[in-house]
Amino acid sequence: MYHYTAIVTCLAVALYFFLATQVARARIRYGVKLPAITGNADFERIYRIQMNTLEWTPIFLPSLWLFAIYIGDAAAAAVGAIWVIGRIVYFIGYREAVAKRSPGFFIQALAATILWVGAIGGAVWQLAH
Repeated sequence: MYHYTAIVTCLAVALYFFLATQVARARIRYGVKLPAITGNADFERIYRIQMNTLEWTPIFLPSLWLFAIYIGDAAAAAVGAIWVIGRIVYFIGYREAVAKRSPGFFIQALAATILWVGAIGGAVWQLAH
C-alpha cells in the first residue's frame, strides 16, 4: 500500500484548494470582477500562484505515484512533501513580490524533477530486469 504517498497527494490537493480560495479572496479584496484576470498587480500575483501550481500538478502527481510504485512509498512521500513545501514557499514569496518567487519555484521544480527521473529510471530498470 502507498499510505504515505496518499497523504502527500491529499496535502497537495488541500494546498491547491487553499490557493483557489486565496484567488477568490483576492478578487474581493482588489475588486477584480469575473471573468477578468488582470487589473491589479497584487491580484495577478495571487492568480499566477494558483495557475502555476495548476500547471505543475500534472507533472508532479503522475511522477509522485510512479516513483512510489517503482522506488518506494516513503521516498516518494518525502520528495513529494518537499514539493508541497516548495509550493508553499513559492506562495509566500510570490504574493509579496515577483522577485521573491524563485526560491520556492526552485525547490518544487527540483522535487518534481527528482520524482520524474526516479519514475523513468524505475520503469526502465523494471523493464530491463
